Amino acid sequence: MSQPRTKPGLRVADFDYELPPELIAQHPLPDRAASRLLVLDRRTGARAHSAIHDLGDWLAPGDLLVANNSRVLPARLHARKETGGQVELLLLRELRPGVWSALAKPARRLHAGTRLLLQPRPGVAASERAVSIAAVGDEGEVTVEMDDLDVAGLEAYGEAPLPPYIRVPLADPERYQTVYATAPGSAAAPTAGLHFTDALRQDLAARGIGWAEVTLHVGLDTFRPVTAALVKDHHIHQEWCAVSDETAARIAAARAAGHRIVAVGTTAARTLETLGRRWDPAKPRGLAGMTDLFIVPGYEWTVVDALLTNFHLPRSTLLMMISAFAGWEHVRAAYADAIAHGYRFYSFGDAMLIR
Repeated sequence: MSQPRTKPGLRVADFDYELPPELIAQHPLPDRAASRLLVLDRRTGARAHSAIHDLGDWLAPGDLLVANNSRVLPARLHARKETGGQVELLLLRELRPGVWSALAKPARRLHAGTRLLLQPRPGVAASERAVSIAAVGDEGEVTVEMDDLDVAGLEAYGEAPLPPYIRVPLADPERYQTVYATAPGSAAAPTAGLHFTDALRQDLAARGIGWAEVTLHVGLDTFRPVTAALVKDHHIHQEWCAVSDETAARIAAARAAGHRIVAVGTTAARTLETLGRRWDPAKPRGLAGMTDLFIVPGYEWTVVDALLTNFHLPRSTLLMMISAFAGWEHVRAAYADAIAHGYRFYSFGDAMLIR
């Protein structure tokens, strides 16, 4: 695991704030691009209130938006033990064909060799399907053998793994996908991208603002709270990411011309900064593999110049990341401003552009 570059005494509690529960967005807006946008100058702390459909007003011709094209899996599965007990599985990552890392609830009575019967989604004409627990790890994590049940086959059994703070069922599962999601593999949506529509992307292109895509499959840390007292003691899990050679070349060209690289979301930012570990602008090359990069205050950014992001949970690694980009004092003031103006928070909420 890569240790975060930060002050040894930095506490997780330093990244706390109070949020009125009624500001947690329970559903997406009818129009993806209708969300509000708080614009934060990370150097001065100056703020402005805008809207997502006016995003192009805050960017310049030649800027390059880089978005995560990962698609959310129908990763929440309901199963029963042969003895009758109910088990919920949340698929996190495919380790190899037919074998998955997952979170199980409850996990305490599962052991290697336990056989489970997956239940089809209501209204789907499918039979129960047997899977088996291959191994049991710590904190509810298990390895599940699912034989030849592939990603396409999961559609008959799984549902969108909405975060626990969303209590309203989602009428259309596609609203928890970005319109450009093409690479199945995430256990949660890269939510900053949920604001984009085809029309907004066309408007940005007409203004001369570029678009490129990377892939990062969102994994365990999205669901697991930070329990360590000190930031340096938090263990961040690995996630798979990829950047094509073509995208790397476009990033290098944009930067050479003096334009900004604008990450669409923290997952795109993490991928780009993983690329930055080995960045050579004279010989830009992509990557594919696992990343363990933990970005916290004290981190020196290498690729990302601006960041479009949603509002994040208190004490979360994502809040630490944007604080590393803009400074916690600026971020805390911006969050207080957003709360005072009734912004919607978290996955289906409004957004912030840090520039």
